[in-house]
Parts: sequence; structure tokens; C-alpha cells
Amino acid sequence: MSAPDTALLVIDVQESFRQLPVWRADDLPAYLREQQALIDGAKARGIPVVQVFHVDGDAAFSEESGFVRALAEISIEPDAVFRKHRHSALVGSGLDVWLTSHGIRRLIVSGIRTEQCCETTTRHASDLGYEVDFVGAATLTHEIVDAAGRRWSPAELKARTEAVLSGRFARIATVAEALAGRVEREAA
Repeated sequence: MSAPDTALLVIDVQESFRQLPVWRADDLPAYLREQQALIDGAKARGIPVVQVFHVDGDAAFSEESGFVRALAEISIEPDAVFRKHRHSALVGSGLDVWLTSHGIRRLIVSGIRTEQCCETTTRHASDLGYEVDFVGAATLTHEIVDAAGRRWSPAELKARTEAVLSGRFARIATVAEALAGRVEREAA
């Protein structure tokens, strides 16, 4: 089985994050299980796997750091690799050109920082006309504190991200649903 117009994006699943003081491994085992299932399932179905790394001047995210590489626990043999310098994987990385040249119209989004690079890429892709499946279980984030001092747990951030993306920018999907492909959407 092949999905010639679909690609899996594995965004910022890199050792750089492990170097940050906010890194917590609490949700890591569940995330790794879902992310690996998505990667393996995509490969088995002929869906291209696209690995995207974030690179910038911050120590852990600089090329010279040696941390701009896949998390050690992830087994991935990408069909294409891109480096980005912005939150959206579609800005200045060449990814958009690659997707267009390969006839990709549907994206499966996964990776690190649910509410940041994964959400931003999802919104951007939707605005460009891509059909997007957002697989929240295959995203990872950490606690953040907002300007009012409220602490947002990873679970709250995931729920918030899925709520704002659902039906507007993406279909919220499980690994199995994303790998199964399109489903008929109910008429509104």
C-alpha cells in the first residue's frame, strides 16, 4: 500500500532539547512509542518520512553543538532531511519546494514542541492548502509558564493545541487514523 500524495513530518525530534533546563523525561516513553509507530507505519505504507531539524544560534541548536541529530531512542531513515530556522518547517527550509515537486498534498505532523513548531507548521500548511493530520500523541512538549504566572502542563498544552487546530487547520488523528489516510468528514 502506498500513499503517493502524503508525507510524514518528524519535526525537531533532536537531542538539542535534552540539553535544555526545562527538559523532562516524564512523557518521553509514551511519546517515543507513538512517534516510532508513526515512523514505522509510514515506511511500511510507502509514505515518505521527512525529518526536520531546528537550527539557530542557541548553543544546543547550533550545528557545531553536535546535538542537531535525532533523539537517540528514535530509529529513523528519512526520505528527506531539512533544516529550519523558524517555527514553521515551511519557512526558508526548502521543504515546501520538495513537497510540491513530489506531489504531496497531505501532511501528517508529529514531533517536538506540540504548541510551537508542530502547531505553527500545521497552521502554515493548512493555509497553503495542504490537508493535515495532527497526531498529538506523537508530539512532545514541556511545561510553560504564561505571562500571568499560570503553569501549563504538557497535557494542557496538547489539549489546547488540539482544540484550536481541530476542524480549522487539521484533523486530530491517532497514529492508526493518520496512517489509514483520509476519512470522509461529516457535513457540517
